[in-house]
Amino acid sequence: MALSAVRAGVAPINWAAALMFVLTSVVAVTVIPWYGITHGYHAAAWIVFTLFLGANGMAITCGYHRLFAHCTYEAHPILKVAYLFFGAMALQNSALNWAAAHRVHHRFIDDPERDPYCARRGFWFSHIGWMLRSYPSGEPDFSTVRDLQRDPLVMWQHNHYLLVALSTNFGLPLLVGYLIGDVWGVFLLAGVLRLVASHHFTFFINSLAHMWGSQPYTDENTARDNPVVALLTYGEGYHNFHHMFAHDYRNGLRWWQWDPSKWFISSMRVLGLTRNLKRVPWFRIQRALLDNQFQRAERRLASLPGRAQLEQLRARIAEEYDAFSKAVAEWAHLREQWLEDTKRAMVERWEQSNLQSRLRELEYGLRLQYRRMRVLQAQLG
Repeated sequence: MALSAVRAGVAPINWAAALMFVLTSVVAVTVIPWYGITHGYHAAAWIVFTLFLGANGMAITCGYHRLFAHCTYEAHPILKVAYLFFGAMALQNSALNWAAAHRVHHRFIDDPERDPYCARRGFWFSHIGWMLRSYPSGEPDFSTVRDLQRDPLVMWQHNHYLLVALSTNFGLPLLVGYLIGDVWGVFLLAGVLRLVASHHFTFFINSLAHMWGSQPYTDENTARDNPVVALLTYGEGYHNFHHMFAHDYRNGLRWWQWDPSKWFISSMRVLGLTRNLKRVPWFRIQRALLDNQFQRAERRLASLPGRAQLEQLRARIAEEYDAFSKAVAEWAHLREQWLEDTKRAMVERWEQSNLQSRLRELEYGLRLQYRRMRVLQAQLG
């Protein structure tokens, strides 16, 4: 289908998504305020709303995004089940579908024909419009998630997604509301309002975080670092870093940057629920920062009138950049050598340990044989 036809609205309406977004939004702006004015909401209902909102958000960012879509760490099955359970409650499709679309987004970022939620097609499209119609770019490409198709937990959630999503969005809020004695209050806040807020907070990553913010690591795509979006999305707003280093389990690199997802994943390692957390080497991050700054300086200098001083400055910047690049290359080479030497030493220690274990086994066997011989000699003598 031609892009012009898609933009003209020829793509068929996705009625399931459209009705869900419309109905939940209407309830959120009409019924929920009316009920609050006429009946009021108990503090417990607000607490449940906050807990469910947090569980949904963390399941999406720590589970759907950083674990399933980018494989930035490994998780215990118990943690995977929690991600898949609360991720289904967020009503953003199964983890398999979500990861498939997201991997395509990274592969074809800003391509209007292939990026499922391309920001260059406008705020509305990247925020929610891409889900309201069945655009060709939104069709899941399961060839990108063959690794997830081998995960029985992911496939179980995918095959039973509708059941899990409906039971968590209706059954769970109603059950908790019944237990605390406020069925409708909990359902409206922890069921409907939580879902609407969770949706739009997540969608801000696709829209605002591609339109508003800084680009310290690269300006070759629309992704931006946005601390406001990070605050609403448990750290996902540091999107420029993420698109540059998608296989790092962190989004907020600095200690002061708000990234509770990073802190959660790291803390779960202490409990044995996560392992093999992937981090981009420091020198690669610094190289990206310098590359970006150098390219911007080159463009600024090129736009200024040609003067001898500017040419000297341009040459000086180029020399400094070249020196830094050589230093980084040497550092990387030495680091690889160090890793190889460490690996070789570990293998040698392992072989030595195996040899020592074998010697101990032989010594033990010799002692047993010696004792048996002494027993036989005693019987003969």
